[in-house]
Amino acid sequence: MATTQVANERANELVAAAEALFTAGVMSHSGHANLSARLDADSFLLTPGFVRGLRPEDLAAVSLDGRVLEGELRSVSAEIISMHSAVYRARPHVGAVIHTHSPSATAFAVAHRPLPCRTEPMLRFGQPEEVPVVPWGPRGSDVSVRGIVDVLDVLEQRPTTSAALLANHGLIVFGPDSVGTAHLVVAIEESAEAEIAAAAIGGAVDFPEGALAAVRASIARVAS
Repeated sequence: MATTQVANERANELVAAAEALFTAGVMSHSGHANLSARLDADSFLLTPGFVRGLRPEDLAAVSLDGRVLEGELRSVSAEIISMHSAVYRARPHVGAVIHTHSPSATAFAVAHRPLPCRTEPMLRFGQPEEVPVVPWGPRGSDVSVRGIVDVLDVLEQRPTTSAALLANHGLIVFGPDSVGTAHLVVAIEESAEAEIAAAAIGGAVDFPEGALAAVRASIARVAS
């Protein structure tokens, strides 16, 4: 189990990420979401099912095999432990996972349509390819989790994706830390909104060839 200091830091980061999502206006009306942050190789912190007004003491520490190590989880949250665990197992570098019902992204999930990468924030925040759709299965079920794993499997065609649309359900996003992952959730939701709006005026247009390299060069130039 991680040290108390690490656990406190990760808890505060999750609270900040949840606040950022509400501030950005990308949450569903209900405020439902679940966020997690890796503690170590075998455990992570997980939020309750609703994260409006989230506090560090609301979080529970759970193991990758589904055991609650510290704190409490309602059954509605316990169902999704396997979904988060699957991501942490498949991607050892991932430090945080966020699942939301962000309205515009969920529209693509309901339509079973991958979300193209046609906005610069998606390039900048870690999703330089379309967001794929995972086949529907009941939340936390073997069918749903297996679909997520298939998308993340390095032997599949999308080894670098940082997000997936859960068919008829919502969005799951993952990254190195909680706040950065929240930024990508915002970028994806804004991109989904833009795609829907652009459809009314002729449709969105792909980036020119080399756009990702140009953006990375711009970022590196400022950072150097």
